[in-house]
Amino acid sequence: MRTRQPTITLDDQPIPVRAKLAAAWTSLMFLYAYVDILNFFTPGVVDDILAGRVFEFALSQTFSTTALALMAIPILMVVLSMTLPARVNRITNLVVASLYVPVTAFNAVGESWLYFYGLGIALELILLALILRYAWTWPRTASSATMVTSPDRDTVRAPQQA
Repeated sequence: MRTRQPTITLDDQPIPVRAKLAAAWTSLMFLYAYVDILNFFTPGVVDDILAGRVFEFALSQTFSTTALALMAIPILMVVLSMTLPARVNRITNLVVASLYVPVTAFNAVGESWLYFYGLGIALELILLALILRYAWTWPRTASSATMVTSPDRDTVRAPQQA
């Protein structure tokens, strides 16, 4: 006769919002980088770069500095998502992710490989949507300065003045 073994489930620990945001920004940057790297295999791209052009832009120090600044912001969001105070963190993530939705969509303009860029852009937009959702739904707790829980934890009362 077989004895029944207890069912053991994996402990599914909650992930802090800060970690979710940092992971989403990291994933976004990997996607940006990988799409750019794979783009080098698109016929004519390397020839255009060697001729001093990227898309419709002339390669210059200004172009490279602008591109670096544009990508430095989401790169820095990885560390900022882990270190900024909650209120500032939430607002910063909402603003930056909102601004990067049109930046990401702009990458489709003029591209001939729509399946490749479409997939990359769709995945990037999904990550930006996740960032917006995580930041928007950031869990809230009652401030200990405004609420005091009674010892039985069933009632909440205002703090007493000294």
